[in-house]
Amino acid sequence: MITIAKNRFYTGNTTSLFSAEVAKHVRQFHTRIENYQPTPLVSLSMLAKKLGVKAIVIKDESHRFGLKAYKALGGSYALGQILADRLNIDIRDLDINTVAAKLETPLIFITATAGNHGIGVAWAAQKMGQKAIIYMPKGSPIANAERVRELGSECFITDDNYDDTVRLANNIAQKNHWILIQDTAWEGYHDIPTWICQGYLTMADEAVEQMALLDLDTPTHVMLQAGVGSMAGSMLEYLVDKLGPESFQSIITEPSVANCIFRSGTSAHGDRVNVSENIDTIMTGMACEVPRVLDTIMTGLACDEPNPDTWPILKQCSNYFAHADDSVSAVGMRVLGNPLIGDTQVISGASGAITLGLLYQLCQDSRYLDSREQLGLNQDAVILLFNTEGDTNPSGYRDIVWNGS
Repeated sequence: MITIAKNRFYTGNTTSLFSAEVAKHVRQFHTRIENYQPTPLVSLSMLAKKLGVKAIVIKDESHRFGLKAYKALGGSYALGQILADRLNIDIRDLDINTVAAKLETPLIFITATAGNHGIGVAWAAQKMGQKAIIYMPKGSPIANAERVRELGSECFITDDNYDDTVRLANNIAQKNHWILIQDTAWEGYHDIPTWICQGYLTMADEAVEQMALLDLDTPTHVMLQAGVGSMAGSMLEYLVDKLGPESFQSIITEPSVANCIFRSGTSAHGDRVNVSENIDTIMTGMACEVPRVLDTIMTGLACDEPNPDTWPILKQCSNYFAHADDSVSAVGMRVLGNPLIGDTQVISGASGAITLGLLYQLCQDSRYLDSREQLGLNQDAVILLFNTEGDTNPSGYRDIVWNGS
């Protein structure tokens, strides 16, 4: 089941927090990290032909720093900013390899995570000679906790959902005077989430550059997945700033059981538009919360409150909001992992595959023909996607792709 609503609040207005100019400086920071290299931009030409569109390109973050996810970009940039501030230097002058020797004692960072963000923070702390403590919500894969511990950090799985685990980590940080590294904001807590979101810009900057090098047209459609909306908001603002607000259509997609962005962009009362009918519009535009039962295979997107710092960007720059059942993401995982002859295999976890699953269903299922036409998914469409994670939980990946879970 897929549900899509048009955003009536679209203005195309942006801030300067996630501009192309900011991305240039962020990427310069990441290039100084050992083993940095751009992740692949994969063109799925055979799938595009099958789906009746001009091109499908997917930025494959499963190769990022050997961690199988993009999250290390945000965590590393935030830690870099904090350490630079502590040493009273510009981040452009920060030497990642020697920063630990310039501090009397290591800083202690703490975060709440469904997996990938915590792994990224643990990795960044290890790279910079600092300490990290990671809390994960109930239901998090044991494999993710083990990966954090292998990186030298402590890790605890709580009995709470994601948002309550964030609150727990924040309370512990305040009590112990540790530094909270969280990718969503609230009153009095904005700088670090902004740095994390800015860190994500490296993959968008790489993707635009790679499309030009591959002689691919500018995207006509950009599909982004959302949890709290931090990645989606920062990436969208960069692309609007770089490519122009009217140059492409954007679709922001979430799990149906955790569709806080969709609800915030449509109705505070949960009004929805079914994509099997004509795409309609519903007006409210106030950020709202969804119920706290967030049972989904897309654990990285199981969030019930939008990030207040990136929600205004999504409200002003998104063209459409969508949510989809787990089965849609599972289809995306199988299509990417079992490509048509001539296409490159992409290993994607559930949170990374929801956009490809959405695109596939829109183009293949006759129930969505009217919606496909209104979205302009035709022979002229060049669609840019981001695979935000690989098989970070290998056994869970096999359960879905092999066993049809």
